[in-house]
Amino acid sequence: MTARILIVDDMDVNLRLMQARLTAEYFEVLTATSGADAIAICERETIDLVLLDVMMPDMDGYEVCRRLKGNARTRHLPIVLITSLDQPADRVAGLEAGADDFLTKPVRDLQLFSRVRSLVRLKILTDELRIRTETTASLVARHDVMAELAGRAPSGRLMVFDDDTGLASRIKRILKTEHVVEATREPAAVLHDEASSAYDLFVVNLATASYDGLRLCSQVRSSDLLRQVPILLVSDFADDVRTAKALELGANDYLASPLDRNELLARVRTQIKRKRYDDGLRQSLRETIALAVTDSLTGLNNRRFLESHLPVVIERARTDAKPLSVLIADIDHFKRINDGWGHDAGDAVLKEFAARLKDSLRASDLACRFGGEEFVILMPEADGRTAQIIAERLRSLVADAPFDVAGEAILVTVSAGIAVLDPATDDWESLLKRADRGLYEAKRNGRNQVVALAA
Repeated sequence: MTARILIVDDMDVNLRLMQARLTAEYFEVLTATSGADAIAICERETIDLVLLDVMMPDMDGYEVCRRLKGNARTRHLPIVLITSLDQPADRVAGLEAGADDFLTKPVRDLQLFSRVRSLVRLKILTDELRIRTETTASLVARHDVMAELAGRAPSGRLMVFDDDTGLASRIKRILKTEHVVEATREPAAVLHDEASSAYDLFVVNLATASYDGLRLCSQVRSSDLLRQVPILLVSDFADDVRTAKALELGANDYLASPLDRNELLARVRTQIKRKRYDDGLRQSLRETIALAVTDSLTGLNNRRFLESHLPVVIERARTDAKPLSVLIADIDHFKRINDGWGHDAGDAVLKEFAARLKDSLRASDLACRFGGEEFVILMPEADGRTAQIIAERLRSLVADAPFDVAGEAILVTVSAGIAVLDPATDDWESLLKRADRGLYEAKRNGRNQVVALAA
């Protein structure tokens, strides 16, 4: 895995040494000697990760970090602070400024490369979600989505995996003021419980005797149910090799024991905030995709969805040698409803018609609003006789009971045309056109009826 990394340090010798180490690992490296230059580069260039020295003149690393995280364009950049300061309070200050990690000089290769690769991997996944969400949000004018997600509160629900009850109890005591914390000595029970996907963070003690912490990380990341739950490791300070392996397997972060209270709180906040953000991206993506293919008034799929989906349904019918029927229905004299009772009444009729339409269909049928007062129903595995029965049921459901609009009963009827797929000659356009001709015949013959036209 390669990436574009920006190194920021006011000492030229430090820049050159770090650049040489990263270049040897096939990373593309950019450099900056001041905080102002770093911010300008991040706003101008595509950067995957920033390695940022804390002690710099004019603007220190903490301030650079705060500014980058406060800018909508650069807030998603992973930032690793690098400094000779090694007190827990220094690490906490960096994490609270928005840094994703903190490395103490001299930085060893194992720490550096495992951190870089882990954070770059997470950024790539988040970027893909973010880009898709921004694209789909723009289609439905939801321009506030990203800012809304970025500001979500970080409190959450955690599970601690540990066979050391003393350590688990200490973690609980530290975190209970901000989070709901549970603990287990039996990982298998959690791994196979569907409810476990609701956790916001797994805390894994790597130095356990009763189970393999590395195996647990691997199992979480290979689980469709749990792979989105972040993993925070607790490891011995000297256990660099296993910690690096755990990060390679998909763990998100780690802290060394003995635990520092403030650092634990800060790292947990960071991980939960990132998970909530990514979860929000996924949810927003699902919602905006749904909005893009759904008619907002009736809740039915829209024309865009129909024109994408119908060719797939036709190809499946051909492959399976199964019948397929299409019905186009149009509310009769709908303009009179709008002119006589107003557009609000017209909208109410469309909503009620959609509800009755759903009641007339089989579970396998799909109804779409084609436009205005026109609707299309796809009926897989329905031959002409079955399609006629479904269409007549719809016609009766509409005509037999008046529509209640603002306390007034309005009589409504519907006309419909049916076309049955001819696998040898039909494409989606010809199938719709034939159903539309049937609808035209029903209108011409007096309305409130169903007409089926052969190929």
